[in-house]
Amino acid sequence: MIESFIDTLQTFPRGLVFIVEGLIILALAKLARDLVTRHRIDQEVTEKANLAVALRLSGYLLAVILVFLGVLYQPLQTPVLADGFGFNRDFATEVLRVFLYSLAGIVALNLVRVLFDRLILYKFHLEQEVVQDRNAGAGAAEFGMYVATGLLIAGAVAGDVGTSETEAALVALAFFGMGLVLLVIFALFYQLTTPFDIHGEIEADNPAVGVALGGNLIAIGLVTLKAVFGGFDGWGESIAAFLTFGVLGFALLYAMRLLVDLIILPTVRISQALSADHNIGVAFVESAAVISSAMILFMAI
Repeated sequence: MIESFIDTLQTFPRGLVFIVEGLIILALAKLARDLVTRHRIDQEVTEKANLAVALRLSGYLLAVILVFLGVLYQPLQTPVLADGFGFNRDFATEVLRVFLYSLAGIVALNLVRVLFDRLILYKFHLEQEVVQDRNAGAGAAEFGMYVATGLLIAGAVAGDVGTSETEAALVALAFFGMGLVLLVIFALFYQLTTPFDIHGEIEADNPAVGVALGGNLIAIGLVTLKAVFGGFDGWGESIAAFLTFGVLGFALLYAMRLLVDLIILPTVRISQALSADHNIGVAFVESAAVISSAMILFMAI
């Protein structure tokens, strides 16, 4: 017990440094968002009480911290340095690495939003729906897209590939690209397995469909995190594992959506409740079910 307490005291100052760094990253992420956004985010969230913009911003900030934690995962595995509290050149290198990878994650998140606007919610202009129409469904879907992307980036940069920093960055970039493809394919798969037009419902200001889509994107984001997470065992084995988890994730999430209809909410038809009734409560139940199943997949396999 005493030794554990001493270890905590030794690591505590290092932890404080990373906490401060995380707050700085969060502030820089908000600044970057302000710079690339035409409208005034603060005014939309506060003065205009635009829920859609608030949802978008919340998902973006949460995704940034997920990326930060993913980068932080590897440095925290290194033992505390023996001299003092560990504040030496090696520790400074860790802090710098976390900072640079987090900045790269911020850039990636802002670029991916444009990509998803073209490939996932491509039948309408997402910016117009969120800002001008204050479409909470579109904001909820974008929340899910951001969190899913943050989980993907976190998995791509976490762990130890056992190579040089340059090679590690290339491996992370490669699996990030494969993860993006998986997210886009899943969005198309979700539309194909849904009896209503997702784009039409969201554009018609149906928040329930937006929440359900966002929840399913977060769930596949967790699956993607599992698929790209961990050590690098060579391209063949790693790609095979990635594809295996992708297929399992698609099957599991689709099965869970059916089970919600049959077991969890047997008295209603989910598609009817989402599309015709605009039932946000049902959307949250479906989201909770698929996210929970994705978490089970992450921990159990």
